[in-house]
Amino acid sequence: MDLPATPSFRLDGKSALVTGASRGIGLGCAAALAEAGARVTLVARGAEALDDVARAFTDRGWPATAHALDITDTDAVRTLVADAGPFDNLCNAAGTARHAPAQDTTEADYDAVMQTNTRAAYFLAQAVARSMPPGGSIIQISSQMGQVGGPDRAVYAASKHALEGMTKAMAIDWGPRHIRVNTICPTFVRTTLNAATLDDPDKRAWIEDRIKLPRLARVTDIMGAVVFLASDASAMVTGTALMVDGGWTAG
Repeated sequence: MDLPATPSFRLDGKSALVTGASRGIGLGCAAALAEAGARVTLVARGAEALDDVARAFTDRGWPATAHALDITDTDAVRTLVADAGPFDNLCNAAGTARHAPAQDTTEADYDAVMQTNTRAAYFLAQAVARSMPPGGSIIQISSQMGQVGGPDRAVYAASKHALEGMTKAMAIDWGPRHIRVNTICPTFVRTTLNAATLDDPDKRAWIEDRIKLPRLARVTDIMGAVVFLASDASAMVTGTALMVDGGWTAG
């Protein structure tokens, strides 16, 4: 009797571009893809930190190259993709936040968040998809705030809701080319981006009350999700959000 074989979670022979790769979730995503066998191109703004990551990867025997750039510079992004691509996988973990009550949002804060979380994400995906081979996977690191709202997060939630919408539409546009486009939506992870929130006892209590599993998320909680969406194990998964939110959005 022939039994079905589980599709491989390995990424041997594949190439991956990871943004925001010098720390936090982006670093975890890059490490996960490299450990699964992908050749990883690491991107972040800080050259020194990024070089440290690249050295750590090569010390492990993981092929990796580092490119310091700001993903809001679309010309630089297109040049990188032309020079270093094509890529089988894109994991965009670059992001920013400027939290404030909605009535206090400034135009500068709005523009900064939308520039990175929405506009840059859009044109990065576009640049990579243009040369991505069939079977490719685009993964945007979104947030549970792309599904719900929260206090002091009107701009951040707007940027992530937009990211969810573009992901669905790109999945439709690029599906005929066998390119998959998905998001991962984490709950609160202790990273530099949200350290101030988690260090506030009242805000942390509000957060912990809404996560059904009794803890904050860890970077390692995101890593398996990234490998799944990058690999053949998710060959029929596109246009959707993988919730890694500890049950926050369950109700």
